[in-house]
Amino acid sequence: MTGFLIKRFIKDYEAVQKPGVRAAYGKLSGAVGIFCNLILFGVKFLLGTLSASVAITADAVNNLSDASSGLISLFGFKMASRPADEEHPYGHARYEYLAGLTVSVMILVIGVELLKGSVHKVLHPEPVEFGFVSVLVLVAAILVKLWLAFFNRNLGKKIHSQTLLTTAADSRNDVISTSAVLLAAVLSYMTEVELDGYMGVLVALFILYSGVGLIRETLDPLLGKAPDAGEVEAIQQKIMEYPGVLGTHDLMIHDYGPGRQFASVHVEVAAEEDVIKSHDVIDNIERDLYEEMNLHLVVHMDPIITRDEAVGDLRRWLSSEVKKVNPELTIHDLRFVQGTTHSNLIFDCLVPRGLTESDAEIKEAIEELVKETYPDYYCVITVDHSYAAVAK
Repeated sequence: MTGFLIKRFIKDYEAVQKPGVRAAYGKLSGAVGIFCNLILFGVKFLLGTLSASVAITADAVNNLSDASSGLISLFGFKMASRPADEEHPYGHARYEYLAGLTVSVMILVIGVELLKGSVHKVLHPEPVEFGFVSVLVLVAAILVKLWLAFFNRNLGKKIHSQTLLTTAADSRNDVISTSAVLLAAVLSYMTEVELDGYMGVLVALFILYSGVGLIRETLDPLLGKAPDAGEVEAIQQKIMEYPGVLGTHDLMIHDYGPGRQFASVHVEVAAEEDVIKSHDVIDNIERDLYEEMNLHLVVHMDPIITRDEAVGDLRRWLSSEVKKVNPELTIHDLRFVQGTTHSNLIFDCLVPRGLTESDAEIKEAIEELVKETYPDYYCVITVDHSYAAVAK
């Protein structure tokens, strides 16, 4: 069914990197969700009213909220597909993240309201009517929501959309909550003990727990989550394939929404090499990574002296010494300026996250190590903090 709907309603459905195609996937998810949830809301609300079940009625309201979530997803994907303009030169793709966050907040609100109603039902229990029709409707609702969960999960994975994965998680929550309502109805009928309110409390607590997790996941890209380690490694390996590249550092990746990533990186090349030739390599790196990874990359070229053995030995010695301060410390951009009374070691030191020492303490520790071996050397250190852990 999922494949049929994709082929029927999405033109050029395999080109998922295109903003228009991505928006079409989001619109399909929203439209299907709205249709299914409105039907479920009407049937469940009628059943909950007739049977006096707060759990079934709350489940119906949950479906109505899901229909609203579908509208939000439709709006989010439509806005995200808008092209860049003068006021938003990086595009509008982050609207998709905002839509996912809004749906996550709605899940949390639903959990709170369901918890309030369920606690009231625990304190003031009322008999719930049980019948074959109730069971049939709830089983049908479970099957529909189970299909919706897989449907949105498949679409979300296909276009790498956290918004659709959040919608899939919401449908999964509905499967669990409706199953709990059905179980409570059956057990209450068999034991003559009113469990409707208690089951509602358990379902509400699960929804609240899930909602908090989903909010955290949808907030991450908006707050500037560190890039995926696999992506960072792939970029580093790709750059190192080019002739004349000696190393990379200071990689930063900025996420402006799905398919809208911008990055900058420093690439080390031999200082003795012809600058035009090195610049040509840099141009090739920028162009190829855009074509192959859809990454807007700006490369800063760092010249490294390779034919001065003394400087090379000094670089290797210093790279080893800084690891005595912390095994994860690395250096780059080393320059050696020799003078008559003293010499300057000018370099950057990349500091891993989580160190308890301050930048000043790290500098002082490195300076003391250098002084022990080279009393006449003065260190001029710039401390860098990693925004993406590139393997060395």
